[in-house]
Amino acid sequence: MGIFSRLSDIINSNLTSLLDKAEDPEKMIRLMIREMEDTLVEVRSDAARIIADRKEAQRTLSRIEDACAEWQRKAELAVFKEREDLAKGALLEKAKLEETAKLLSEDVDNLSFALQKHEEDIVKLENKLREAKAKQKSLQARAETATSQLKVRRQINNRRIDEAFARFDTMERRMDSLEGEVESFDLGKGKTLSEEIAELEAESAIEDELAALKARLAKSKSKAAEN
Repeated sequence: MGIFSRLSDIINSNLTSLLDKAEDPEKMIRLMIREMEDTLVEVRSDAARIIADRKEAQRTLSRIEDACAEWQRKAELAVFKEREDLAKGALLEKAKLEETAKLLSEDVDNLSFALQKHEEDIVKLENKLREAKAKQKSLQARAETATSQLKVRRQINNRRIDEAFARFDTMERRMDSLEGEVESFDLGKGKTLSEEIAELEAESAIEDELAALKARLAKSKSKAAEN
């Protein structure tokens, strides 16, 4: 497929429709981008050649126009010197150059038109390339999101995780049972002698501290009354 056939196909293509039909849209968009970039390089290279050809043609045309002007001067000189034969010869040479200049001027116009067409194609192709790269980023983001969601779904639906939690539940029930057995041994038992004596000691200490507090307050009131 030639460069301009490929270029036309790319510019006229509907990227979204092509990707919707593709079995592997991500792979296809990569290939499309590579094709666009390669085509863009070729179009720019062809445009550079046209620019060079036009410049060369313009320089040649300028030299021919200068030559025409020179033959015109010579014809006028021959007429002034009454050398009609030389004047005719000079005008004939001028006419030949003018014919060449006319053809060359048409070439310059054609090259200018071709260059303008290339510039339009480059703009369209760059727009398509930006569109393709934007779709590539969108596909990559969607693929990453889908992959992440799939990973989470697989974790959630992983039977090994369910089995692990089931084992945790079994272990908790066993611990509850063991703790229940321990607590059951304390049911119905009264206080031991040591526990009762410890309580008496604690009560005695509190009563002693309370009595001391009352004594200090009574002494403070007594002093206040004397004053």
